[in-house]
Amino acid sequence: MQELQDAPLAPLTTFRLGGPARRLVTATTDAEIVATVRAADAAGEPLLVIGGGSNLVIGDQGFAGTALRIATTGSSLDGTVLDVAAGEVWTDLVAETVLKHGLAGIEFLAGIPGSVGATPVQNVGAYGQEVATSIAEVVAYDRRARETVTLSNADCGFSYRHSAFKADPDRYVVLRVRFALEDTDGRSTPVRYAELARSLGAGQGERTELRAAREAVLELRAGKGMVLDPEDHDTWSAGSFFTNPVLGAEQYAAFLDRVHDRLGPETAPPAYPGADGSTKTSAAWLIERAGFGKGYGSGPARLSGKHTLALTNRGGATTADLLALAREVRDGVHAAFAVTLVNEPVLVGVEL
Repeated sequence: MQELQDAPLAPLTTFRLGGPARRLVTATTDAEIVATVRAADAAGEPLLVIGGGSNLVIGDQGFAGTALRIATTGSSLDGTVLDVAAGEVWTDLVAETVLKHGLAGIEFLAGIPGSVGATPVQNVGAYGQEVATSIAEVVAYDRRARETVTLSNADCGFSYRHSAFKADPDRYVVLRVRFALEDTDGRSTPVRYAELARSLGAGQGERTELRAAREAVLELRAGKGMVLDPEDHDTWSAGSFFTNPVLGAEQYAAFLDRVHDRLGPETAPPAYPGADGSTKTSAAWLIERAGFGKGYGSGPARLSGKHTLALTNRGGATTADLLALAREVRDGVHAAFAVTLVNEPVLVGVEL
């Protein structure tokens, strides 16, 4: 276990933004994680848990407490159940499941930055797949009960980009994640996402070659600046900064009226009906139609030149610069369509 005082946090985030932590602890075992959390809680000290740093926006003033960097490693496979340490790199895990084990279930989540332990918190998803469908259990330290617990999939309370861990962010620290994968004889899970299906030359709902599915996702993500590249400022981001809005029936009807008034009655925004009568639409579509195109901005924080849903640090930005841009986009979308975008990254010491 390593401990540093007044330690920079910006290098631990994909935004490369944020001030220092009063204390930074890097834990390489579950026991070290638990001991650090217990010590901070006993002292009444603020605690910030950092995995891959791909979903964090840290204030320029830094963090006046203990930042705990989870750097645990290791995985084991029992049949099709894969038990993985929280500190493992997510993209490496996806590659391992596809290329080494030939198992399906998370192949469409290739290229997503961050750590394994962060995936259940956000219920990470992309291209028609989310981790909620493959997570069997999550082992976590329960700060309220002061013990290590195992939560079933149902206990995790998964919904769109949400979970019990996100709903109560100060309660659980994820230690391990167990995935129930599928042995599909080298085939992917059914392709649900239209863009991916077109890229693969497959029909929606069809299975395709597992390795080809992962490669297609990586290619699509790279084209949108969503695969980390230190030389490409379009990837100095947290990926999608806003979640796709989910609107109730009345909200969606009012939204359609607003769209037709602004863009014409023939305009049809992206719509993905939910089982509960709600409809999910596209945040990227809203941002673009509200007048914020790719590369929007004139300062060191701008929209990605490849994808309007990513806010980026072009080098030399501050967190204040980033949040000013985020507010401009959020408020512009609301003025145009009366829909309020919600940030996906976790904000530390700042508000949008």
